[in-house]
Amino acid sequence: MGINLNMGAEMKGNSIHHVSVNGSLYPSKTKSRRQRWEVKPSEMANNTLNPIRAIVDGMKLTPNPDKPMIALSIGDPTVFGNMPTDIAVLQAMKDAIDCQKYNGYAPSVGYLKSRQAVANFYTCPEAPLEAEDVILTSGCSQAIDLAISVLCNPGDNILVPCPGFSLYKTLAVSMGIEVKLYNLLPEKSWEVDLKHLESLIDERTSCLIVTNPSNPCGSVFSEEHLQKILKVASRHCIPILADEIYSNMVSCSCPSMASLSSDVPILSCGGLAKRWLVPGWRMGWILIHDRNDIFGSKIRQGLVKLSQRILGACSIIQGALESILNNTPQSFYNNTIHFLKTNSEICFSELCTVPGLNPIMPSGAMYLMVGIDMDRFPDFKSDVDFTERLVTEQSVFCLPASAFEYPNFFRIVVTVPEEMMVEACGRIKEFCERHYCSGSHDSNYLDQ
Repeated sequence: MGINLNMGAEMKGNSIHHVSVNGSLYPSKTKSRRQRWEVKPSEMANNTLNPIRAIVDGMKLTPNPDKPMIALSIGDPTVFGNMPTDIAVLQAMKDAIDCQKYNGYAPSVGYLKSRQAVANFYTCPEAPLEAEDVILTSGCSQAIDLAISVLCNPGDNILVPCPGFSLYKTLAVSMGIEVKLYNLLPEKSWEVDLKHLESLIDERTSCLIVTNPSNPCGSVFSEEHLQKILKVASRHCIPILADEIYSNMVSCSCPSMASLSSDVPILSCGGLAKRWLVPGWRMGWILIHDRNDIFGSKIRQGLVKLSQRILGACSIIQGALESILNNTPQSFYNNTIHFLKTNSEICFSELCTVPGLNPIMPSGAMYLMVGIDMDRFPDFKSDVDFTERLVTEQSVFCLPASAFEYPNFFRIVVTVPEEMMVEACGRIKEFCERHYCSGSHDSNYLDQ
């Protein structure tokens, strides 16, 4: 029996039409054609906002044409060219390129050999690691993204330090996750306000983020303080996302959270960007420290599945990773730390003498936070206004801490050449002396 291709068969019960297309029959729903174009961004796109960009993009930054610009705002140690990576790191990359073994796709979680190299580098008796405990990522940012994504559902909440790295909120809010900010205490070198932290926890709290060493504070928690944080997490059975990208970029002891934990499971995020001074290479990792098999196979499988969404970590850098970790000389690390410590001391000592400013000496990372006694500077409405005018008058750009949801402070990046740091501090002093008003009451809490 033949089929009449010129006739469509209509099924009124479910409103399906059989439409003839090149001799084939395809079902199509009635009234499926849109009447006009209407393409909208997704809710995730609409909910994605980087607080730093929201602040900086709205600032009127017109430098003084008579003074060369000094940008103390960007957390990139390569900007001024005075902090190159080590020649051994470059050689490892050249060798990985020349051998032509790493031009293809790597496994979504990274090459086994490269994961083992990271595990070997960070393993310790208190927190042993194997290759299966390592996920390689496209920078530490992707590591943080995967860690939040595997631990949290829409409607959950995460605990984030304040002041803290803005990416946590950017990622979480875009995924429908509530962000609860717990306070750091400037008068205690930015230790966590433990009572405030614990007061924020409820049944939907799915993750505690701890940044140590800190961006933006440059602080380093003592072992004793880390133990107290772990006790809070243990008491409420909350896993920790430990952002340790500045690990070992310190002038004091800085144990990893995992090495101190007896029961709290930890996802530690790190990478090459800061310690090896190559942020553009985009090599990061997650170290899975699964105390008492609490994460189990499901969290691990979840991380693997999430890593398959985008094949992240660059294969060539993975090929160089073992050599980078094993062959970078200790002198390179020591020199970096010495430079950062020296610049921090210069900045701190210079700004300590400036009325109305309260610098807080850092112990690690690449940053120094400075409090502004706004009562002493009536010309300015906020830290954003203060730093904007600092650019206009002195061509020095510091990041207002409102970008970290912590007003009346600004952050200085201490990776600039030493002579530039001295010059910048001199200009900041000149700016403050011009606008300082001594008629207000003294609110310098650090003198208490």
